[in-house]
Amino acid sequence: MRAGQRPKGHGFGAPEAPGAPRPDTAWGRLSATVLAYIALTKPRVIELLLVATIPAMLFADRGHVDIVLILSTLFGGWMGAASANSLNCVVDADIDKVMKRTALRPLARQTVPTRNAFVFGILLGVASFAWLWWRANLLSGLLVVATIAFYVLVYTMVLKRRTWQNVVWGGAAGCMPVMVGWAAVTGSLSWEPVVLFLVVFFWTPPHTWALAMRYKEDYKAAGVPMLPVIATEQHVTKQILLYTWATVIATLVIVPAAGIIYAVVAVLAGAWFLFVAHQLYSSVRGGASVKPLKLFLQSNNYLALVCLGLAVDSVLALPTIGSYF
Repeated sequence: MRAGQRPKGHGFGAPEAPGAPRPDTAWGRLSATVLAYIALTKPRVIELLLVATIPAMLFADRGHVDIVLILSTLFGGWMGAASANSLNCVVDADIDKVMKRTALRPLARQTVPTRNAFVFGILLGVASFAWLWWRANLLSGLLVVATIAFYVLVYTMVLKRRTWQNVVWGGAAGCMPVMVGWAAVTGSLSWEPVVLFLVVFFWTPPHTWALAMRYKEDYKAAGVPMLPVIATEQHVTKQILLYTWATVIATLVIVPAAGIIYAVVAVLAGAWFLFVAHQLYSSVRGGASVKPLKLFLQSNNYLALVCLGLAVDSVLALPTIGSYF
């Protein structure tokens, strides 16, 4: 990616493709409006959150696959995440206009009225709670409401602009899908979803800081004190390395309650993730040119592999590692 080039993934504001609806027609205006509201929900961010929900549900109901409950929970979780992201866009509209990475978001371009976006976010949140209470249980609905409130009121409105630990503690909101998924199946919580929560919790800082290293000037211009803005690259990459180790260790804590498939995936994927993190840290210490986006992309692949390994392991329901001892 060349310097100054906007990343892919925010294509809702991109130039018209051949054959796209013309904005000066009724159909074109309707299509543009629908796409703008979809963009408010940050679909690519939601994809990652939902990926973590499925293995948590399969793990909670090891050996069984309740497709209806899984799809219902995913839909309710999607509405909850869409609500949080839409309200985040409302609060962050001022800094989204400044940052190149977010300049194409609907409120930054004023393609959606702020009031409409706020109402849209609130309605999605209410619908998410009602849906999960109806299709799963009250606990899963309450966890979604708590997640939305924490993400918007604590992370977006307080932490994000005031401390470099914004993504450390604010990342807790992104960990909640595993808790929601587990609660939807069991109606309660136990140590397993707490560990899954910690996996995502520790994973979030290296994932986010690697991206922030690439867009450091954007965050600086917007006045957001991300760690790469206020600290040296060596300090940032050291923190990334420490949190990567914490992430991998957390995945291994689950091994006794899972089978051999998950154990192998967790070890091999963890070694791969650690190798890339160590490589980034060593390159910075040696004064070499670094590409932090490599670790950002690697972190996505790592979490997807761990989630897939846990899902397959849970469906096959082979004897757990703990059962051998």
